[in-house]
Amino acid sequence: MTYFVEGIQGSGKSTLVKLLSEKCPNHQVLEEGDYSPVELAWCAYMSMEDYQAALEKFPSLKPEIEAKTHFEDDHAVVCYTKIWTDDHSFYQALEKYEIYNGRVSSEQFKDLVLKRYSSWDGAPLITECALFQNIVEDMILFRDMSDETIIDFYRDIKSAIGDNKIHIAYLKTKPDDIRRNLETARRDRVDDNGNEVWFSMLCDYFDNSPHAVRNGLKGEDGLVRHWIHRQDLELRICEELFRDQYAVFPSKSYEEKDIDKLFR
Repeated sequence: MTYFVEGIQGSGKSTLVKLLSEKCPNHQVLEEGDYSPVELAWCAYMSMEDYQAALEKFPSLKPEIEAKTHFEDDHAVVCYTKIWTDDHSFYQALEKYEIYNGRVSSEQFKDLVLKRYSSWDGAPLITECALFQNIVEDMILFRDMSDETIIDFYRDIKSAIGDNKIHIAYLKTKPDDIRRNLETARRDRVDDNGNEVWFSMLCDYFDNSPHAVRNGLKGEDGLVRHWIHRQDLELRICEELFRDQYAVFPSKSYEEKDIDKLFR
C-alpha cells in the first residue's frame, strides 16, 4: 500500500508522514524535492543539452549536481533543491526547468503527470503532496482551470494508477485555522531584521498568478479563500473518485488510534 499524505499548507503533513513511516519501516519515505517515481515537485526536468549547459555553468557544483541527477529517456531529473550552496543563482537557473506553475504547456504537463503514474510499478511509498497539492495548485492558479476540468483530469490519473494499491490520508483544516496557521507562519518566518521575506515571496507567487488576477484575489485574504476552495475541491475528488481509498483526519488534532484505521 502506498500512502499519499495530503492537505493544504500548514495542515501537518510532515508530522503525519513521520508517524506513518514509524508504523511502516519498510516503505520508502519521500519528501518534496526527493526523486520520486510519481511526481516532479522541486526538481528540474531538463533536456540533455540543458543539463550539460548547467554542468558547465556551475563547475564547482558538478559533483553535487551529478549525484542528485536521475536519467529518464532523453531527460535529466535534477533534485536541485537538495543541493546546498550559497550561490542563489544556481537555484534560480534550475527553477525554470520545473514543470509546475505554468512553466510547460498544458498538454506537456498532463502527459508528464500521467506518464509518471502509468509507469509507476506500485512499489510502496509514503509521500506528501505528490497526488494533489502541486498538481491542483498548478491547474487552479496558473492554468485557471475549472473544478470540473480538474476532476476530469483526476479521472485520467486514477486510470493511470490502475491496480496499484493506494490510500489517501487527508488532513482537513478548519477555515479559521487556515488563517491562524498563515498568520503564525508570517510571524515565524522572518529574516534577522524582522522582514516577512517568506510571506512576501508567497504573495508574489500567488498575487501574480492568472487565477488570482482574474478573480481579484490578493494577499492574506486571497490566499485563505484560495486554500479553502482548494481543500473543498481535493476532498470532492477523494469522495467522487477515490471513495474507498481515503480517510480524513482533523488537522493537528487526531490521535494515534485514528491513524491505525488506515491499516485495517
